[in-house]
Amino acid sequence: MITRRTLLTIGAATLALGALPAHADAVTGAVPEELASLDAMMRTFLAERNISCAQLAVAKAGRLVLARGYGSYGQANTPVQPTSLFRVASLSKHITAVAIMRLVQEGRLRLSDSVADLLGLSLAADPRLVTVSVRRLLQHLGGWDKTAAGRDYLFSDHVIAAELDVPLPIGVEHILRYATSRPLDHDPGTRYSYNNYNFLLLGRVIEKVSGLDYATYVQSKVMRPLGVTRPRLTSNPGTGEVPYLSNYTAKTVLDDSGKVVPYPYGGSNYANFDAAGGWAASAVDLVRLTRIFDGTTSVLSPASVSALLAKPETGSFESGAWYGGGWLIRSMGSGLNLWHSGSMPGAFAVLSRTYNGIALCATFNRREESGSPDFDAFLDELYNAAQAIKTWPADDLSSQYF
Repeated sequence: MITRRTLLTIGAATLALGALPAHADAVTGAVPEELASLDAMMRTFLAERNISCAQLAVAKAGRLVLARGYGSYGQANTPVQPTSLFRVASLSKHITAVAIMRLVQEGRLRLSDSVADLLGLSLAADPRLVTVSVRRLLQHLGGWDKTAAGRDYLFSDHVIAAELDVPLPIGVEHILRYATSRPLDHDPGTRYSYNNYNFLLLGRVIEKVSGLDYATYVQSKVMRPLGVTRPRLTSNPGTGEVPYLSNYTAKTVLDDSGKVVPYPYGGSNYANFDAAGGWAASAVDLVRLTRIFDGTTSVLSPASVSALLAKPETGSFESGAWYGGGWLIRSMGSGLNLWHSGSMPGAFAVLSRTYNGIALCATFNRREESGSPDFDAFLDELYNAAQAIKTWPADDLSSQYF
């Protein structure tokens, strides 16, 4: 059974986006009779949490068997499609990990390579930085700890701008300069600490080694070989995506105005999140990409997949799970269960690839906030419901979307 609790936890204003339904009454896409229980569970979850936009996609043995959009948005009540784009936050991490492993497979990078050497990072603040390898970044063993440091560097725009005496918005180069000027919180390789900065660095490694910008390399080498063309890096306005809803507000980080904005629209600078949490995608796209981890596509070989998902030098958590390659992982029989969530104000998404060939993805345009019912149990519930299905559809909906 997948345990969502293993993954560390990474006000009253709503953006004026026109009439939104109380919950996702409108539906698009197909649900075979055999999978009606999954659709019903999703509808109940949305209604209980007043979620206006969502998606659900399910594949079995590589066949897309369920693709559903829930809700509508805007003055025109535009229905959510199975292909609509949602911010997926940390579900971006396994995509980055695949791109890194592709470079390793091509012989252009080694997992043992030092990120300081690759990127020319100064060791003045902490000589231990030279021992932070690509592998350790992939496994959140880089030595950065947002609890010990008191902040996540990707959510510290105001602090970094003040420290460096630069105007907002800051860029990735400012985050790198700030982080490199501070000592590590732990010896690299000794302690797991989920930290977005590890994957921001991996994005820069991809750019340095490939000679391409991060998004271009990922789209050409990871996505297009599987016919996945819709995902893109989210913009700060989120143009062309579903609306994002949150009760949280913040002073904008997009300029120095001090304006208070709905958090999804200026509380963070999404231009800096790329490799750590910047993708906008649909549930059908993410389910399609899980095929890479079967080791049967042209993107990664079985040996590359095994290396990416291998247990880290620190071993497993007490639960028996471990982190590697943008996934939480647990052995199940002769296979592996892989899972992860993505969470930002205004966005929540879950993705799972099970030991017996089931891929599950759900996206939402709000996340759990103070006073709302629990969101974290959803992936467990979805996993258990899928495992209970005795008869699976024989059809494949993939040609409708790819």
